[in-house]
Amino acid sequence: MAAPKKGRGPSGGQGRPGRALALILIAMVALTGGMFLSGHTTPRLGIDLAGGTSITLKAKSQPGKPGAINPTNMDTAVGIIERRVNGLGVSEAEVQTQGSDNIIVNIPKGTNSEQAREQVGTTAQLYFRPVLAVQASGPEQPAPSGSPTPSGGATPSGDASPKAEDKGEEATGSEATPSASATTQGRAVTEGLKKAPTPTPTDSGEPKPSDTPEASPPADPATAKLQEAFAKLDCTDPKQRTEAAQGAKPADSVVACGSNVPGSYEKYVLGPSEVSGGDVDEAQATIDQRTGQWIVSMEFTSAGAKKFQTITSRLSQQQPPMNQFGIVLDGEVVSAPSVSQALSKNAQISGSFDQQSAEELGNILSYGALPLTFEESSVTTVTAALGGEQLKAGLIAGAIGLALVVIYLVAYYRGLAFIALLSLLVSGILTYTIMALLGPAIGFALNLPAVCGAIVAIGITADSFIVYFERVRDEIREGRTLRPAIERAWPRARRTILVSDFVSFLAAAVLFLVTVGKVQGFAFTLGLTTLLDVVVVFLFTKPLMTLMGRTKFFSQGGPWSGLDPKRLGAQPPLRRSRRVSASTEPKEA
Repeated sequence: MAAPKKGRGPSGGQGRPGRALALILIAMVALTGGMFLSGHTTPRLGIDLAGGTSITLKAKSQPGKPGAINPTNMDTAVGIIERRVNGLGVSEAEVQTQGSDNIIVNIPKGTNSEQAREQVGTTAQLYFRPVLAVQASGPEQPAPSGSPTPSGGATPSGDASPKAEDKGEEATGSEATPSASATTQGRAVTEGLKKAPTPTPTDSGEPKPSDTPEASPPADPATAKLQEAFAKLDCTDPKQRTEAAQGAKPADSVVACGSNVPGSYEKYVLGPSEVSGGDVDEAQATIDQRTGQWIVSMEFTSAGAKKFQTITSRLSQQQPPMNQFGIVLDGEVVSAPSVSQALSKNAQISGSFDQQSAEELGNILSYGALPLTFEESSVTTVTAALGGEQLKAGLIAGAIGLALVVIYLVAYYRGLAFIALLSLLVSGILTYTIMALLGPAIGFALNLPAVCGAIVAIGITADSFIVYFERVRDEIREGRTLRPAIERAWPRARRTILVSDFVSFLAAAVLFLVTVGKVQGFAFTLGLTTLLDVVVVFLFTKPLMTLMGRTKFFSQGGPWSGLDPKRLGAQPPLRRSRRVSASTEPKEA
């Protein structure tokens, strides 16, 4: 029976290290190429490096509304604040939830940044305005013909996709039967304004298709100005869409934009508001037991019920689209249901809702512009100059630390320092490219704490190399030659490295989950570099060590290799003792 061969490493571990090196090389090329192709060759900088304002908003519990602080309301508030801030022309503002009751708003320094800060966290009013005219909006629209255009009522804005078979919405009483068909909209703006020379909710009457702007010009300059604004409004332009009705007073008639389905927009002429969001006592998404469809039920305050009864009584007698009222949030029409009867304290909005769109509209109606009340927990203003100075100081500190690590590696490990430095270089390239790509992908911004996390990662990565090197040197001290020592040391070093990195990653994950604000940047970077340390050690450092072990410089154990058996105090080779024992065994037998 042939004796088993000895001295071979694990399958693929010693024989084919080139595969692992090729894999990590391909990853580096792919990440670098993606970075240049995307046009984001530098990491996105946080406001502490680029300058700006960071505001931490803390949600407050509201009397009579227990459980209002929940993920749904927090996400709704984030979306509203983000649209409000970015709608003012502030580029790349960041709004995100932190924890269960905090929202972080990062406003870069730039145009309208101060105005954006004033609007962050404020609960702007929500208005119910009667619809005087509505028309599809686009870059090039045909002139109004004066005839009605069938169209569904606007659905709530957001990510909800209305059903194709029924895009209409209807406001009904709690005892009323919802309408089975979509409302008829789209009277020409000139017809709606002609019956309302000074656009107020009391101006009513069915428009006549035969009337034209040339035959019957507007009666006063206010109406002419409103008509001109309506004609010029292009709701496909995000800037016009957000600025159309912003800043308007409740008593003003306005033009505004809304959306039936994602990608298509309608423009509205809306009369003065008689009901505001403050008149709504409660609104919630429910399922209509008769139809099985999602609806939004509203309950008004005593004063609000009287106002709502007055306006719905008047609107229910009008022809489409003047029997609709627009629910306007931050200048945009989020819903425009039609009215078929006078309503009072209770009302329902039915249409092509799903659960998400119904809950979103319910939150907006119940809580006003923001579903929660917020208070500023902290406000930090950093100039770009100050952030640049801090970054420079941090980079200098990192360079000094890296230089000390290099000096230590060269002085103590000598030739092995070459492997460590190449591994650090690979880790640095991977970290940089990933950070550059994460900016446009998930909004990751490199701030000062994140830079600190990257500097700390240098020590964590170097520690992994040291653990492996010391395991190899221990094997040499026991009398093994270099190539077997590299393979026998790897399983022991691998366990230690994985345990160490797991503890570091766990600490980073806990820190990321329980902290708020910029500290999360430190935790995120620390966790990312810890994962990259595992990748580099397994796919680069170990295979490179295997290849270097085959060279004469390392295998002969020269004084400058860092693996000199004499300097390490090695024992006599284990191979010699094995030969002696093997030769004596037959004699004893």
